[in-house]
Amino acid sequence: MPLFGKKDVSKKTKKDAEKSQSIEDKYDVKDLLGTGAFSEVRLAVSKERPNEMYAVKIIDKKALKGKEDSLDNEIKVLRRFSKSVKRSDHSGTDDKNEGQWLTHPNIVQLLETFEDKSKVYLIMELVTGGELFDRIVQKGSYTEKDAAHLIRQVLGAVDYMHEQGVVHRDLKPENLLYYSTDDDSKIMISDFGLSKIEDSGVMATACGTPGYVAPEVLAQKPYGKAVDVWSIGVISYILLCGYPPFYDENDANLFAQILKGEFEFDSPYWDDISDSAKNFIRQLMCVDADKRYTCREALAHPWISGNAASSKNIHGTVSAQLKKNFAKSRWKVRTRVLSVLSS
Repeated sequence: MPLFGKKDVSKKTKKDAEKSQSIEDKYDVKDLLGTGAFSEVRLAVSKERPNEMYAVKIIDKKALKGKEDSLDNEIKVLRRFSKSVKRSDHSGTDDKNEGQWLTHPNIVQLLETFEDKSKVYLIMELVTGGELFDRIVQKGSYTEKDAAHLIRQVLGAVDYMHEQGVVHRDLKPENLLYYSTDDDSKIMISDFGLSKIEDSGVMATACGTPGYVAPEVLAQKPYGKAVDVWSIGVISYILLCGYPPFYDENDANLFAQILKGEFEFDSPYWDDISDSAKNFIRQLMCVDADKRYTCREALAHPWISGNAASSKNIHGTVSAQLKKNFAKSRWKVRTRVLSVLSS
């Protein structure tokens, strides 16, 4: 059964078949850019306009077996944030009624989709600037103001998502990419595999990446948009010191820390960080989701909207800690948290 529709393919017309295009008709698929558990990402060059380059995410249907809903969900969310999405497959379905197209400059766009018997192809905006932490380590100078600028972009994009009823549910540094290698490049949010369009306003599936997941998810309570704000709080904390607010080799102990909201601003790493930054993090990492800031409230905080962020260079300490703490693969592995909780 095709991933992009539930219609009977036997009913497609000759006209439908003639209109259907393969990815090879439109793109030259070239260098490998990255790999994932069920997919690989390659460079795609437009045959019609050779100067236009994109990223193509190639998903192996066999490897994805049993997890098709996750891909369907990712595509549904990405379509919601793309100007227009064309689909070429063998299902004879039509995207005209998928809903209005919404865009944001800090959200990676899906441009076109293809499907054949063995693979699904997502043509996406090409983002070439690399991962957030890698760029910080490479910098010669890095300040609180730089961190606040990064978080302001993330908050703006997530606030926009929340307005449209979408919760990301897996915000983490690996999903924050620089658009280009330019020094003033913007940040892009990617990987919507666990994102959810809120229908009822609350969700219950326990998912995410352990170190960034909100307490209410671990407590297996219904949750909403506030889970993304918690994750942004964790990212903000790391951006200012280079290590995570919660850590334990044992997941059960790690989750116990998160459930209690037990984190510290340790000396000497936080000695030069402003009180405003610490207050900002406390507001985002409030265990009580009802009292936690919304993205809109976070955007209005003086550390983000004013001049409270310090201009002191903290690159040496932060980059050293990032290199020390984020070589550990466990912080880069997305998991269904429920499987850990129930084991």
